[in-house]
Amino acid sequence: MAVSGERTAGTRARLATLLVDASTAALDAAGGRVAGVYLRSSTPGLLRLAVLVGLPGPLFRPWWRLHVGRPFPVADAYRLGVPVVLPDATETVRRYPQFAAGLPFPFGSVHVPVPGGAEPLGVLTVLRPAVPAAVDELLDQELLGRLAEGLGAELLGLADGAEAALAWDGDPLCARPPVTCPAETRVGRFTWDPATSSVDADDRLSALLGVRPGDSPGTGPALADALSRDEAERILAALRGTAAGKPPPTPLSVRSVAGVLRLLDLWPKADPGAKVLVGGIVFEPGPAAAADGAADLLPQGVFCLDRMGLVVYVNPAAARLVGRERRALLGRPLWEAMPWLTGPPYDDHLRGVLLSHEPVHVHVRRPPRGAAGPAGGDWLALTVHPGPDILTCTLVPASHVDAAAEPEAGGQPPGEPHPPEDTVLGDHSLAPLYRPIALAIALADAVTARQVSAVVMRELLPAFGGRRLAIYLLQDRHLYLAWETGFPQGFLAPFDGVGLDERIPGVETLTTGRPLFFESMRLLADMYPGLALDAEEGARAFLPLIASGRPVGSCILGFDRPRRFSTQERSVLTSLAGLIAQAMERAQRYDSEAALARGLQQALLPRRLSAHPRVETAGRYLPGTQGMDVGGDWYDVVEAGSGLALVIGDVQGHGVQAAATMGQLRSAVRAFALGDRPPDEVLSGTNRLLIDLDPGQFASCCYVRLDPATGRARAARAGHPPPLLRRPDGRTTVLDIPGGVVLGVDPRAQYPVTGLRLEPRAVLALYTDGLVERPGTDIDDGIAALALALSRAGAAVGRRGGSLAGVADRLTATARTASARPDDVALLLATRRPAQGR
Repeated sequence: MAVSGERTAGTRARLATLLVDASTAALDAAGGRVAGVYLRSSTPGLLRLAVLVGLPGPLFRPWWRLHVGRPFPVADAYRLGVPVVLPDATETVRRYPQFAAGLPFPFGSVHVPVPGGAEPLGVLTVLRPAVPAAVDELLDQELLGRLAEGLGAELLGLADGAEAALAWDGDPLCARPPVTCPAETRVGRFTWDPATSSVDADDRLSALLGVRPGDSPGTGPALADALSRDEAERILAALRGTAAGKPPPTPLSVRSVAGVLRLLDLWPKADPGAKVLVGGIVFEPGPAAAADGAADLLPQGVFCLDRMGLVVYVNPAAARLVGRERRALLGRPLWEAMPWLTGPPYDDHLRGVLLSHEPVHVHVRRPPRGAAGPAGGDWLALTVHPGPDILTCTLVPASHVDAAAEPEAGGQPPGEPHPPEDTVLGDHSLAPLYRPIALAIALADAVTARQVSAVVMRELLPAFGGRRLAIYLLQDRHLYLAWETGFPQGFLAPFDGVGLDERIPGVETLTTGRPLFFESMRLLADMYPGLALDAEEGARAFLPLIASGRPVGSCILGFDRPRRFSTQERSVLTSLAGLIAQAMERAQRYDSEAALARGLQQALLPRRLSAHPRVETAGRYLPGTQGMDVGGDWYDVVEAGSGLALVIGDVQGHGVQAAATMGQLRSAVRAFALGDRPPDEVLSGTNRLLIDLDPGQFASCCYVRLDPATGRARAARAGHPPPLLRRPDGRTTVLDIPGGVVLGVDPRAQYPVTGLRLEPRAVLALYTDGLVERPGTDIDDGIAALALALSRAGAAVGRRGGSLAGVADRLTATARTASARPDDVALLLATRRPAQGR
């Protein structure tokens, strides 16, 4: 979060308190399991997760950043400013298939915008148990709305009302949800005041620390000493960091004076007097039943995780199977204690248990542990049982494993050590299913090669932990670089335009049709001696892009560390390469058609406008950024007898057909105008011509015949937005010109003619709806906004150094710099110069 002026530790701590408190309250209001707050970032159009309660941060990493334009419920809640409520997985799949593909578990969710003025500051989101669509007693929408409104007001107050200065650019704060299990009775709490270093602790905390009831720790150092002198500096550093708004990401493993393991959880806390304190909990690493020793006697391995992924209990059998001492596992996050149980397949399962509360049964492979320990590489059967606060996991040796999951014969190079195995057996892992679905859904909206590449970077790299991506496309038997990210600057330049006879992996994967996987950079160097490498450590995957048997290009995925590609991952990546190839082939056809349409349209639009000594004109055209990028908008100025004809039109649709129809209409209007036909006859004749051509399209048009000498004009329009007239005194009005139906619909349509007068230095504006219409807003509001802009910008007309071209640039500036233009934009301005000597 950025706040105007210097960011203080107190400000950050108060912000953390606001976000955590709002998320925790939202859990209660919605009966949820996970809650969080997204805030705007300093990058336009990007939301970032600021706080997450109830789920380990690494498990939610793919959703830490969300673009407001993506088809996700958080983005819709922010963009539309309304709550989005999804009662169950069925409704989620129906409305947000891409979101459901990434989290394919039976749960519901609610997303409420956090108001902040002109646009929301962010979104308060809660994931909760699925409920029937007709049942909503678990959700108090009114309370959630009040929570979001209160949070918005607090955030604006924190930034002194500077709404535009609010932003979040860091990683999310991960907080522990309220504990509901009986282990709560074993927890001692305290509050630490950094201003006075005093500690307010209860007797339970004193007992746990080994301090006699009634004794007060008194000071921060005394609290640290009560735990262990060896822990003092670390605890004090954590207390001070938390007071500055930077709490430890996970609870600290500490020892009491008696040497008993404790866990210390800290968080920023603000009291009613706006003073920033530190809240703390000391608890024992294990649920009550396990801590009492019952599970210690079981022959199977048992370990427990809390909702933050922290290992809070391990029995002796589990420690033996894992191959580590219990004290080395307790109090550590799962991804540190047992890294071979983390990664894309296992993360899917852990997310599923935490969100849907359904048990999971999978086979996993323990990595080799050396000659000193038990035999390495053994298969284990893992079962994860959900609970309100604790996940109970059991580990037993697997008696047999499906041979289909074993590595392919010859897949492991001789002499190479086995990195951790990511394969999951059985039908429980949904990753192989939903990743192709998610990528396919995202690719469906990508129409250019650049958009396809951006989707691959956004969807594919995070799913497999990749950091580098390069996509080459085939053209004239050479591979040309279409997209790159993560590689050193300039490294890939020598490979741009390589021929198909080169012996490099990016070429050979395409010519042979076989994907190439290198689990270390040494393997890549051994296979291709002399090949330039971008890193000494890492792994690479080279995937052929082949669609319908036709070569399209090749895709390179890069990883920062050596890794094994399991049979399952190789299959999934090969399938994803096929989806990418199909999307790229479609994009290449689109690019070819778009280039043809652009060339056709540029040839049809006027290179120069007819001139008159008494009349100055200026025209602007901007293609849309969605669909085919080019359409049927056009403008023209034509000599009509002794006067000028001002024309603007809009053919429905985009692409080559729309551009071709536009050219035919422009030619027809010019022919009628050159004959100095009245405006109604020009539109009637063009209407009949369009119907006779029968292109299956219709068009709007506005035609104004102007006499430069007198300023008198006659106008007619066919389903087109009304012109604007800015008078010399600055008053701007929407001209009331009765119109007929659009061209190409009714052969008997009539187009009334309206007279008007253009005074010297007055400005007449003709425009298409792309300049004034936006999804979700009334077009009349857009016209009113354009009239106001014309009133202000038009003041430059007639001034020294002012020009009508400058006015046109100002009126189209917003549309020109917009990240997305749903439709084409055309604008034609005209003004009369005063007679000489006036």
